[in-house]
Amino acid sequence: MGNLTLDTTTIAKLRSSTQFKDMSTSSDSAEHSLEMHLPYIYHLLGKCFKPSTLPPLVPILVGSTEPTTEKAFGALLAPYLADSSNVFVISSDFCHWGSRFNYTYYLVSDTSDPSQGVSLNRKDHPKGIPIYESIARIDRLAMQGIETGHHDAFLATLQDTGNTVCGRHPIGVIIAAIEVLKQQGTIEKGMGNFHFVRYERSSEVVEPNDSSVSYASAFAVL
Repeated sequence: MGNLTLDTTTIAKLRSSTQFKDMSTSSDSAEHSLEMHLPYIYHLLGKCFKPSTLPPLVPILVGSTEPTTEKAFGALLAPYLADSSNVFVISSDFCHWGSRFNYTYYLVSDTSDPSQGVSLNRKDHPKGIPIYESIARIDRLAMQGIETGHHDAFLATLQDTGNTVCGRHPIGVIIAAIEVLKQQGTIEKGMGNFHFVRYERSSEVVEPNDSSVSYASAFAVL
């Protein structure tokens, strides 16, 4: 199909910070997000570049981290984000809902407090809004948290609902990086905010024993 190259110079600089480590063979075998994204990245780059001039990539895997770590890596990556020749692609599904994901949170229709939901059992029959609409509300809260542009606000929405956003840590890193650039005045006022353009679910959950995975797409221009 084609060849994508690595930006070995930038990778070497990041390694020299001693904050990055190479993935183990077992982690590389278990991780699949990059191999899923590369064909799409190649396809989109092919619309703007000739095969011989495709820009190089810097793949970074973000594991389970603490908020302070996300902010630290956001500060480390902020200068690269400020470079207009770079594009950051952040990968994440949204809500994984269902007993097989150990997440069956349901927002009852008569509360505006997202922390006051309940976890459904397989035999429960909620009388409020449909479960799929509750899932959409949970996801919208996470999206609104991202749109605020504040790292703490995004984490607060996840704390309230427990939403199983699998890429919450890389999302946290990029929000933290943008916050740094805003504080430095590197980004023009009104820029750097995420805008969501699409939201989908793999299925519409009706019964507590159903399951679904949510997907959302957003972009930010600096």
